[in-house]
Amino acid sequence: MDLAHQAAIVTRIHDKLADQTGKRLKVKANMGRSKIIECEGILTQAHPQLFIMEVERKRGRKTRQSYQYVDILTGTVELMHVESNEPLFPVLVEN
Repeated sequence: MDLAHQAAIVTRIHDKLADQTGKRLKVKANMGRSKIIECEGILTQAHPQLFIMEVERKRGRKTRQSYQYVDILTGTVELMHVESNEPLFPVLVEN
């Protein structure tokens, strides 16, 4: 896959996430070394290079986590709808 095609996919990811701002999503992130984080949060912002989720932690505390759109492209981060548990980006790369 060439660089222009990857850039077009990242732009589509950004546009779709910009439409999801304020909605509750599930995040599954592979942090390396067999560490996978799963949480629910609200998509608060979609910037040109990254997006920010506000995640609820123990005892009512909230934290912000940022992810890059490339993380979705590479499969490091997966986003799902909370209600239906369906992936937000089922297939990004066509063979």
